[in-house]
Amino acid sequence: MNIDRSLYIDGTWTGPLAGSPIEVSNPADGSVCATVSMGDAADVDRAVQAARNAFETYGRSSVDDRVALLEAVIDSYRKYGEELATTLSMEMGAPVMLAREAHVPSGLGHFTATVEALKQFAFDERIGTTRVVHEPIGVCGLITPWNWPLNQIAAKVAPALAAGCTMVLKPSEIAPLNAIVFTKALAAAGVPAGVFNLVNGDGQTVGAALSRHPDVAMMSFTGSTRAGVEVARTSASTVKRVAQELGGKSASIVLDDADLEHVVTGEVLAMYQNSGQSCNAGSRLLVPAESLSDVAAIARKATATVAVGDPSHTATQVGPVVSQQQFDKVQDLIDSAIKEGAQLVVGGLGRPEGMDRGYYVQPTVFSHVTPEMRIWREEVFGPVLVVTGYTDQDAAIAMSNDSEYGLSGKVFSDNEDRALEVARRLRTGMVHINGAPLDNRAPFGGYKQSGNGREFGAHGLREFLETKSVYMHA
Repeated sequence: MNIDRSLYIDGTWTGPLAGSPIEVSNPADGSVCATVSMGDAADVDRAVQAARNAFETYGRSSVDDRVALLEAVIDSYRKYGEELATTLSMEMGAPVMLAREAHVPSGLGHFTATVEALKQFAFDERIGTTRVVHEPIGVCGLITPWNWPLNQIAAKVAPALAAGCTMVLKPSEIAPLNAIVFTKALAAAGVPAGVFNLVNGDGQTVGAALSRHPDVAMMSFTGSTRAGVEVARTSASTVKRVAQELGGKSASIVLDDADLEHVVTGEVLAMYQNSGQSCNAGSRLLVPAESLSDVAAIARKATATVAVGDPSHTATQVGPVVSQQQFDKVQDLIDSAIKEGAQLVVGGLGRPEGMDRGYYVQPTVFSHVTPEMRIWREEVFGPVLVVTGYTDQDAAIAMSNDSEYGLSGKVFSDNEDRALEVARRLRTGMVHINGAPLDNRAPFGGYKQSGNGREFGAHGLREFLETKSVYMHA
């Protein structure tokens, strides 16, 4: 598949002015599944100008008009659901059933939650004699990752459209094809020319050009903390708003009154979902110290039930990680854990037995991991769970909080009030009690080096708005 016209600017599919093509790999076997044209700074200029021109009209559109547009996008997105699922599975390795049942629905869920928030949002309110007006911030640069691509694209595009903003999207160059299909869905829904623009490219070229562009009012970025720092640094020269959703090393605390087998089984399987490539994954498991041997046995039993294989097969539960680079990173961290003395419970170095190609990582669990080990502190982004024991509740909380990240956390207890007490002491932007799922109407985001700003629902909508005070006589 050769996609020469992979940029969407001012309502038209176009090729880059001078950018070079990039090969997109299928992580199941390392083969090239597509060649996509990449943009550069000149293409960013074209896209930003189109967005700036469109903002003159779209920025003044009514709430009713924006609700109608989002509802049209929802209908169109549904029609492209299967193409989105198969495309995403091919380019980033998600099992096709996970793509159908989680990846694609997550994107749709953001549009439906945003419509709900938009209908209820107070864009004009009174404080004393002052009218406080919430207005679209302007042209927005959106940079999204490869691990949950549709989720993150929709979590930015939906509130930007709802706010009345125009935008330029730079998806990950590792998995750009789903963004092209997503763009087709928006075009079919009738999104006006220039309101949404797509420029494929890498971070050093297209991402940097967006971040420094004087006509971009806001950057919304999801990705690694390292890259997020660069986006913020580059954006600082024009004092634009920067909203970031970055890395994580989230901890799950299993209190001594929880159902150990049920919880540990669930947490092991949850860690393997999406091949462990989730920023909010519960990658650190804290259990009562006296339970470590029982936890190891439960983890081995749970791992034995997992089907690792070709992501195009409907029975597959764990596919490959996304790239050779990611495979090498995960292998390096597994190797470091072995050398630093962690106890290998299951899995380990190399591909699963019988697999000689593709970027497959063995589902892996380490026990007796200490806070000094790299595997405890660094984000692995692979199907690797680390387990340690704690002596008491206060120690568990302290170990959970001892991280440069603060994205998410989990607490398990038969006593919900006790779990809530622990949750209040965790320095994270989100906490799941007893396995409660994400709610795309509630704010998503983290503390510390996990980012700033919030996404999802009304809180995500607010990120794309400026606030104006209009002072009036009584």
